[in-house]
Amino acid sequence: MPPAAALLSVRVRYGPLEALHGIDLAFPAGAVTVLLGRNGAGRTSALNALAGVVRLSGGRVLWQGRDVSGLSVHQRVRRGLALVPAERGVFGSLTVAENLDLARSGRGREEVLELFPELAPLLTRRAGELSGGQQQLVAIGRALAARPTLLLLDEPERGLAPAVAARLHAHLLAGAAAGRTVVVAGQGLPRTLAGAAAVYVLHRGGVAFAGEPGEAAALADLAAFSDLTGAGGSAGRTGARAAG
Repeated sequence: MPPAAALLSVRVRYGPLEALHGIDLAFPAGAVTVLLGRNGAGRTSALNALAGVVRLSGGRVLWQGRDVSGLSVHQRVRRGLALVPAERGVFGSLTVAENLDLARSGRGREEVLELFPELAPLLTRRAGELSGGQQQLVAIGRALAARPTLLLLDEPERGLAPAVAARLHAHLLAGAAAGRTVVVAGQGLPRTLAGAAAVYVLHRGGVAFAGEPGEAAALADLAAFSDLTGAGGSAGRTGARAAG
């Protein structure tokens, strides 16, 4: 079965610096995929390439069986994509309620408040007045309220209490089981995302590892990646699949 979305030989440049060196990533439909990597590894650039935030210097972006490389961010959003950036994309001058209602998906706000009841007493507050963690909930909530078919999240746990992050991960896995394609980027593999279908480790703009969450523990003996997987000791690399 073909993936719901894919990056094929994708290159991204920022001036003279190349951030992605012709990488191939496949994102299965109805599943969660995790992109791991330190800052500068290329995980955010990969998300932005999927979303159309950055221009490709090479390669293609496929989604729903179509080459969408030439589509703008807004065109991809209209097709069902939502991106939650790491820098908490909220409209600071709008209230929390107004931010959530931008999704215009009927019961979207109600569903978000069921997931994040912490937002209920903040609905009349301006988003720019909230704490970092609260703004993160608003940004995630607005994306979920749009009911996207392809949901991209960059470090969504940043600023969240562990219990709230675990609740979010459970919701992402449930949404994937219902047919949504989810891509989560971060610097570590949370135990609460062990149900993800695939894990990629990006390193210096390339794919250093591709496999399943259980296989990621096999990276523990690699000094470059041990802090990304949350594993320790001298676990073997049996079953790990290296990608160029």
